[in-house]
Amino acid sequence: MHVLDRIERKVLLNAPRKQVWEALTDAERFGRWFGVALEGKTFVAGQTIEAQITYPGYEHVVWKARIERILPQTLFSFWWHPFAVDPNIDYDQETPTLVEFTLEDRAPGILLRVVESGFDSVPGVRRQKAYKMNSRGWDEQMSNIEAYLNQAGPKRTP
Repeated sequence: MHVLDRIERKVLLNAPRKQVWEALTDAERFGRWFGVALEGKTFVAGQTIEAQITYPGYEHVVWKARIERILPQTLFSFWWHPFAVDPNIDYDQETPTLVEFTLEDRAPGILLRVVESGFDSVPGVRRQKAYKMNSRGWDEQMSNIEAYLNQAGPKRTP
Protein backbone atom coordinates (compact mmCIF):
# COMPACT_ATOMS: atom_id res chain seq x y z
CA MET A 1 0.00 0.00 0.00
CA HIS A 2 1.42 3.38 -0.99
CA VAL A 3 1.16 6.03 1.68
CA LEU A 4 0.51 9.54 0.49
CA ASP A 5 2.70 12.42 1.65
CA ARG A 6 -0.12 14.53 3.09
CA ILE A 7 -3.37 14.40 5.00
CA GLU A 8 -5.96 17.10 4.39
CA ARG A 9 -9.16 17.70 6.32
CA LYS A 10 -11.74 20.51 6.24
CA VAL A 11 -14.59 21.51 8.47
CA LEU A 12 -17.09 24.35 8.10
CA LEU A 13 -17.37 26.03 11.49
CA ASN A 14 -20.39 28.13 12.36
CA ALA A 15 -18.38 30.60 14.44
CA PRO A 16 -16.79 34.02 13.99
CA ARG A 17 -13.28 34.03 12.50
CA LYS A 18 -11.84 35.57 15.69
CA GLN A 19 -13.27 32.76 17.80
CA VAL A 20 -11.93 30.04 15.48
CA TRP A 21 -8.54 31.77 15.44
CA GLU A 22 -8.40 31.93 19.24
CA ALA A 23 -9.32 28.23 19.52
CA LEU A 24 -6.30 27.49 17.30
CA THR A 25 -3.67 29.92 18.52
CA ASP A 26 -4.46 30.53 22.19
CA ALA A 27 -2.43 27.61 23.56
CA GLU A 28 -4.75 26.97 26.50
CA ARG A 29 -7.85 26.87 24.28
CA PHE A 30 -6.05 24.71 21.71
CA GLY A 31 -5.13 22.29 24.48
CA ARG A 32 -8.74 22.00 25.64
CA TRP A 33 -10.06 20.65 22.33
CA PHE A 34 -6.84 19.02 21.11
CA GLY A 35 -6.20 17.07 24.32
CA VAL A 36 -2.95 18.62 25.60
CA ALA A 37 -2.27 20.20 29.01
CA LEU A 38 -1.22 23.67 27.80
CA GLU A 39 -2.36 25.75 30.77
CA GLY A 40 -0.11 28.78 31.22
CA LYS A 41 1.65 28.22 27.89
CA THR A 42 1.81 30.39 24.78
CA PHE A 43 2.44 29.64 21.12
CA VAL A 44 5.36 31.71 19.79
CA ALA A 45 6.71 31.34 16.24
CA GLY A 46 10.16 29.74 16.29
CA GLN A 47 9.74 28.23 19.75
CA THR A 48 9.24 24.62 20.76
CA ILE A 49 6.46 23.81 23.17
CA GLU A 50 6.04 20.61 25.19
CA ALA A 51 3.12 19.45 27.31
CA GLN A 52 1.46 16.29 28.56
CA ILE A 53 -1.21 14.75 26.33
CA THR A 54 -4.54 14.43 28.16
CA TYR A 55 -6.25 12.16 25.60
CA PRO A 56 -7.27 8.86 27.28
CA GLY A 57 -4.73 6.14 26.61
CA TYR A 58 -1.98 8.59 25.64
CA GLU A 59 -1.41 10.36 28.96
CA HIS A 60 2.15 8.94 29.05
CA VAL A 61 3.02 10.88 25.88
CA VAL A 62 4.53 14.36 25.78
CA TRP A 63 3.19 16.51 22.93
CA LYS A 64 6.04 18.43 21.36
CA ALA A 65 5.75 20.95 18.55
CA ARG A 66 7.89 23.72 17.08
CA ILE A 67 5.67 26.63 16.13
CA GLU A 68 6.41 27.64 12.55
CA ARG A 69 4.17 30.55 11.56
CA ILE A 70 1.33 32.57 13.03
CA LEU A 71 -0.25 34.85 10.40
CA PRO A 72 -3.07 36.61 12.26
CA GLN A 73 -6.49 35.06 11.60
CA THR A 74 -5.18 33.31 8.46
CA LEU A 75 -2.52 30.62 9.06
CA PHE A 76 -1.15 28.74 12.07
CA SER A 77 1.49 26.07 11.53
CA PHE A 78 3.83 23.86 13.52
CA TRP A 79 6.27 21.00 13.04
CA TRP A 80 5.87 17.77 15.00
CA HIS A 81 6.57 14.06 14.85
CA PRO A 82 3.44 12.16 13.82
CA PHE A 83 2.21 9.43 16.14
CA ALA A 84 5.29 9.85 18.36
CA VAL A 85 3.99 7.67 21.19
CA ASP A 86 6.79 5.19 21.98
CA PRO A 87 8.88 6.47 24.92
CA ASN A 88 11.82 4.30 23.73
CA ILE A 89 12.22 6.12 20.40
CA ASP A 90 14.14 9.39 20.03
CA TYR A 91 11.88 11.09 17.51
CA ASP A 92 14.12 14.17 17.43
CA GLN A 93 16.37 12.18 15.06
CA GLU A 94 13.53 12.09 12.50
CA THR A 95 12.35 14.77 10.10
CA PRO A 96 9.06 16.17 11.45
CA THR A 97 5.87 16.72 9.48
CA LEU A 98 4.35 20.18 9.00
CA VAL A 99 0.82 20.86 10.25
CA GLU A 100 -0.87 23.92 8.71
CA PHE A 101 -4.24 25.31 9.74
CA THR A 102 -5.80 27.88 7.39
CA LEU A 103 -8.99 29.89 7.83
CA GLU A 104 -11.20 30.97 4.95
CA ASP A 105 -14.51 32.84 4.96
CA ARG A 106 -17.25 30.52 3.74
CA ALA A 107 -20.87 31.43 4.43
CA PRO A 108 -22.32 30.87 6.99
CA GLY A 109 -19.01 30.60 8.88
CA ILE A 110 -15.33 29.78 8.59
CA LEU A 111 -13.80 26.94 6.60
CA LEU A 112 -10.97 25.48 8.66
CA ARG A 113 -8.50 23.41 6.67
CA VAL A 114 -5.69 21.36 8.19
CA VAL A 115 -2.93 19.87 6.06
CA GLU A 116 -0.22 17.67 7.51
CA SER A 117 2.58 17.09 5.02
CA GLY A 118 5.97 15.42 4.94
CA PHE A 119 5.07 11.77 5.58
CA ASP A 120 7.56 10.77 2.85
CA SER A 121 10.29 11.76 5.32
CA VAL A 122 8.95 9.63 8.18
CA PRO A 123 11.09 6.47 8.56
CA GLY A 124 9.63 3.64 6.51
CA VAL A 125 9.20 1.33 9.50
CA ARG A 126 6.60 3.64 11.01
CA ARG A 127 5.37 5.74 8.08
CA GLN A 128 2.21 3.73 7.27
CA LYS A 129 1.12 3.51 10.93
CA ALA A 130 1.79 7.23 11.54
CA TYR A 131 -0.18 8.16 8.42
CA LYS A 132 -3.10 5.88 9.34
CA MET A 133 -3.26 7.04 12.98
CA ASN A 134 -3.00 10.72 12.07
CA SER A 135 -5.63 10.35 9.32
CA ARG A 136 -8.04 9.10 11.97
CA GLY A 137 -6.74 11.63 14.46
CA TRP A 138 -7.44 14.61 12.18
CA ASP A 139 -10.99 13.35 11.57
CA GLU A 140 -11.49 13.34 15.31
CA GLN A 141 -9.77 16.69 15.90
CA MET A 142 -11.98 18.43 13.33
CA SER A 143 -15.00 17.13 15.27
CA ASN A 144 -13.35 18.20 18.53
CA ILE A 145 -12.81 21.82 17.49
CA GLU A 146 -16.35 21.99 16.10
CA ALA A 147 -17.79 20.68 19.39
CA TYR A 148 -15.53 23.00 21.39
CA LEU A 149 -16.68 26.06 19.43
CA ASN A 150 -20.36 25.06 19.61
CA GLN A 151 -20.08 24.59 23.37
CA ALA A 152 -18.07 27.81 23.78
CA GLY A 153 -20.62 29.86 21.85
CA PRO A 154 -19.93 33.41 20.66
CA LYS A 155 -18.11 35.35 23.33
CA ARG A 156 -17.43 39.04 23.50
CA THR A 157 -14.04 40.10 24.74
CA PRO A 158 -13.78 43.37 26.64
